[in-house]
Amino acid sequence: MEIVISLAIGVLTSAGVWLILRPRTFQVLIGLSMLSYAVNLFIFSVGSLSIDKEPIVRPGLAASLEAYTDPLPQSLVLTAIVIGFATTALFLVVLMALRGLSGSDHVDGEEERP
Repeated sequence: MEIVISLAIGVLTSAGVWLILRPRTFQVLIGLSMLSYAVNLFIFSVGSLSIDKEPIVRPGLAASLEAYTDPLPQSLVLTAIVIGFATTALFLVVLMALRGLSGSDHVDGEEERP
């Protein structure tokens, strides 16, 4: 399970960085979204990953505060998803306004024409 999560984080991070370096603003926006998904998945995996086990209390351990799974990474990821969705929507509106004003979706506003 850890290998799959690690590979997913690596693929999302590398694809996000590659898209951020592209010359089009929509590709940069998608790259930022993919990079935020990779960070969210990383933070979520820090909590504790287990299959077919109780989500809060670990089996076989006494019910004390040390045996509980930390809920903080899950709440951080949930908050980051909501904030990421809102900022992506805001960036999309700004991107559409920029496209309407400049007539191009190039990052620096000037598209090279042969």
